[in-house]
Amino acid sequence: MIELEGVPELIDPVMVAAFEGWNDAGDAASTAVAHLEREWKGEVFAALDAEDYYDFQVNRPTVFMDAGVRKITWPTTRLSVVRVGGEKPRDLVLVRGIEPSMRWRSFCNELLGFAHELGVELVVILGALLGDTPHTRPVPISGTTSDADLARRMDLEETKYEGPTGIVGVLQEACTHAGVPAVSLWAAVPHYVSQPPNPKATLALLNRLEDLIDVRIPLGELPEDARAWQVGVDQLAAEDSEVAEYVQTLEEARDTAELPEASGEAIAREFERYLRRRDGGGPPAPGERTRPPKPPKPSGENTDDDDSSED
Repeated sequence: MIELEGVPELIDPVMVAAFEGWNDAGDAASTAVAHLEREWKGEVFAALDAEDYYDFQVNRPTVFMDAGVRKITWPTTRLSVVRVGGEKPRDLVLVRGIEPSMRWRSFCNELLGFAHELGVELVVILGALLGDTPHTRPVPISGTTSDADLARRMDLEETKYEGPTGIVGVLQEACTHAGVPAVSLWAAVPHYVSQPPNPKATLALLNRLEDLIDVRIPLGELPEDARAWQVGVDQLAAEDSEVAEYVQTLEEARDTAELPEASGEAIAREFERYLRRRDGGGPPAPGERTRPPKPPKPSGENTDDDDSSED
């Protein structure tokens, strides 16, 4: 039995989780949860025992100095809680850590134990994968679930994926077996510029999360960071004619695939989103922007880093 002392009764809690490693191309997903912790000043209330789940030769601890005293930080997964919203507040349970090295089923069961004790109503797991997508276009975000009813209600895809999986897929399946509604949101990161950070993909994940749970997320400097990132990649691509030609090929394929999405219905959805943001907290803050219409899932995603349709 997990006993939580000092954690108040939560309001309509949603658990949002992300894990560094195989399911986190460009560190986009883990950075998204770190952003939520920072912007809302999340208070850590629990941490999983590192000895149970991590191989320290793979994920090594780090040594640091604190007021002249040497201390060690162990790789683990931490849980924090934040209360968001004004007149209609709700709580988010934020889970951020590293994909475990072992005992994945016990790892998921421990997280679900916390979810049960806290009364979590929905689990949202963020991930990022490498895909054939150009950096110059909006980041494709796919939302998947194993629950057919949830897929209909939240405009998500019902997962059909078969193949190798990571902790995101295992945790989502554990939620399904435990009767906890669970959703995975995946950002597609250009495989030719996969090194972290990728603020554009992080921003896209947060925008989609905002739509999903109907909570306005403060974006801070992320929109400006995303623009600076794209300018930097533009400059790098321009210096290599082969890369520039390849990016153009991806752009043409993406634009052709998106033609059916450029409809009145898609424009209406985005306008509704814009109005929700205004009604929920006044006009957008400087640097914030609404997200373009949700693009279709790109083709050719089945790479070694691709679990996009599994979760």
